[in-house]
Amino acid sequence: MIKTPYYLISEKKLKDNLKILNKVKAESGCKILLAQKCYSIYQTYPLLSSVLDGTCSSGPFEAELSHKYFGKENHVHKIAFSDDDISKLVDITDFIVFNSENQLSKYAKYFNDKKIGLRINPEFSTQEKAIYDPSKRFSRMGITEENLKKIPPSMLDSVSGFHFHTLCEQNSDDLSATLDVFEEKFSKYLWNLEWLNFGGGHHITRADYDLDLLIDRIKYFSDKYNIQIYLEPGEAVALDAGELVTTVLDIVQNEKNIAVLDTSAACHMPDVLEMPYRPPLKDSAEVGEREFNYILAGPTCLAGDIIGEYSFDRELKIGDELYFQDMAIYTMVKNNTFNGMPLPSIVLQKENGEQEVLRKFGYSDFESRL
Repeated sequence: MIKTPYYLISEKKLKDNLKILNKVKAESGCKILLAQKCYSIYQTYPLLSSVLDGTCSSGPFEAELSHKYFGKENHVHKIAFSDDDISKLVDITDFIVFNSENQLSKYAKYFNDKKIGLRINPEFSTQEKAIYDPSKRFSRMGITEENLKKIPPSMLDSVSGFHFHTLCEQNSDDLSATLDVFEEKFSKYLWNLEWLNFGGGHHITRADYDLDLLIDRIKYFSDKYNIQIYLEPGEAVALDAGELVTTVLDIVQNEKNIAVLDTSAACHMPDVLEMPYRPPLKDSAEVGEREFNYILAGPTCLAGDIIGEYSFDRELKIGDELYFQDMAIYTMVKNNTFNGMPLPSIVLQKENGEQEVLRKFGYSDFESRL
């Protein structure tokens, strides 16, 4: 019996997602990277690397993880690198993407034998949530058309590719609209490049995703500019591939029924509060759709540690287990030990039904973070 809370990763669902991504690769000629900022469970990297072409990293720690466990193309982009970052990356990265002329000028000389890229800001938004919009006004992310014109041609000679990232959980119509703007502004540069990275945020493995449009747009750019296209999804790789299993510790009444769980939105699923959103929960419905309604909350001292309101066909009881869904993404990479909360174990559900505990956490993990 595995003690809750724990993340349960589905090997079968990872394989299902990989089949879709492999189809995109086969029909478009693109390469697909794992965005480790979303999902970094390296114990599953042998499976992921059987299809994916490498990883993208946000700094030296992720790059080292990729170098150690993934063993394929290692792409790194950070908004601003430090001297220490660069010293750790020169021997392990294959592609490095700079965010500004200053960074390119200062650090490109250390990567003469690597692929050097620039992050571009198309200044075109397709999403409503400003916190996740790299193209919003005053964004620090990427080089604008105006600023790219100021970079000396001699400095651009070292650049072999461009990267842009503007999407978040979006369909290919938003990518297509972005590409139209991007091409209008930057096409004159593309003829001299070897590769172009469309970034992440592509919900490729979602049921309603328009794969045909994505493939058409990749092939258009690849064929027209004779250029290698990259995608770097994170969520699409591990979408719906994990659950967070939790136990009801107590039930409190204060005008409404409140179930206190042994998991925390603030600690174990931070995007619930940051995005914010109401995570899907197995065998539940929207408030009022079923007879028994509950606010589900964490046990921390944060008054706002609320996961959401749900309804059930039966009364919840202390000791009941609940299963939050789509919890492989942006959870294990972002969780924390606020209030001394233990981190959930990480468990792999194999296709044959066997459950393997990949990692347990205890007091020493809490102490070592301080």
